[in-house]
Amino acid sequence: MDLTPKQIVAELDKHIIGQHEAKRAVAVALRNRYRRSLLDEDMRDEITPKNIIMKGPTGVGKTEIARRLAKIVKAPFIKVEATKFTEVGYVGRDVESMIRDLAETAIRLVKEEKYAEVQEKAKAEAERKISKILFDIQKADPNKDIIDERTLRDTILEDLKAGKYNETTIEIEVVEAPKTMELMPGMGAAINIGDIFGGMGMKQPRKKRKMRVVDAIKAVIIEESEKYIDKESINAEAIHRAEQNGIIFIDEIDKIASSRSSLKGGPDVSREGVQRDILPIVEGSTVMTKYGAIKTDYILFIASGAFHITSVQDLIPELQGRFPVLVELQSLGIKEFSQILTNTQTSITKQYTALLEKDNVNIKFSQDGIEQIAEIAFTENETKEDIGARRLHTLMERLLEDLSFNAGGDHPAMSVKIDKKFVEKELSKQVKNLNLRKYIL
Repeated sequence: MDLTPKQIVAELDKHIIGQHEAKRAVAVALRNRYRRSLLDEDMRDEITPKNIIMKGPTGVGKTEIARRLAKIVKAPFIKVEATKFTEVGYVGRDVESMIRDLAETAIRLVKEEKYAEVQEKAKAEAERKISKILFDIQKADPNKDIIDERTLRDTILEDLKAGKYNETTIEIEVVEAPKTMELMPGMGAAINIGDIFGGMGMKQPRKKRKMRVVDAIKAVIIEESEKYIDKESINAEAIHRAEQNGIIFIDEIDKIASSRSSLKGGPDVSREGVQRDILPIVEGSTVMTKYGAIKTDYILFIASGAFHITSVQDLIPELQGRFPVLVELQSLGIKEFSQILTNTQTSITKQYTALLEKDNVNIKFSQDGIEQIAEIAFTENETKEDIGARRLHTLMERLLEDLSFNAGGDHPAMSVKIDKKFVEKELSKQVKNLNLRKYIL
């Protein structure tokens, strides 16, 4: 997607408040990928992504920036936790599994696009097959007098398209869900039994199942879509996207940093071992997946961590060198909390408003109510653990707990104003702690 860095930041601003430095860094990284794609092959092969480390407390937008960045360009994206990996020779996840996971994400992304291209043809065929089953059921009914079969077929198809048969249960033969067999437990190596049948040119096993028509149509659409799609081309496209556009977000990288002041040996050795295992992946290597080999040279790696106990300099020098861009994200203040509550495209207040509307409860947030929630969130983060914007979710659950619990069923329509008074009443404990801060020197 041909977006300028400013346009990329503008897109990120719709969902994430503040953190302009981090947004600029990822926007430049993304734009450089586009610039690189325009170069001749010799020059293009020499240019690798400038990987990024985001340093900052939890809940300030590190993961969301990377996730939204991937959505903007429809790039394969995965988030992994550095602490889940173990050094080679120990039981646990090996670092190459992140590349295998990226391959799976790329396959799913390409498949969704290919399915969308053949959706109309597959849906028409599915409706034809299901309408035939419904016709056969009615034809076999001794109590039904059929005068004109063609008219009945047409009527059933029209009613099916209109959704009139959605809840009707039918028996249909579908492909049995393939089982996955783990070859090396704990190492992420698995084989799909269904792929064996397909690779040998054998038909996959089928079984009869009873299901609602609406579910049967979905199942048949998937089967029909498979007929129009070339799996080899999907694999080739997915591998290309993973290599050229893939983004891997490595969270909690600070947890595998070894403090230079700590004693050598023990867990620090294991942490350093994981770093050394990650290094060749970030430097550029080839990893085998069940879809083919993937070169990691041009994958964009974004690492993040709070670095409370350790620092970025505690990572091994070789790994630091592979993350040349360091950006520091700031803790959120009252102003940022207020903006998060109201100014993002799918803000928390909009989410709760939409949810409660389904039970005839119309809530409206006043400005002083928003400011009070933001102030409490800020104070809670200062006096307890700083969990960033996640604090807002905790407070909103408490704030609207009674409304959410009592609404439902035949609840009469009602309107509730969420103002400062309402917030103080529902969050009295938090407000009390807020007021006590006035007397703390």
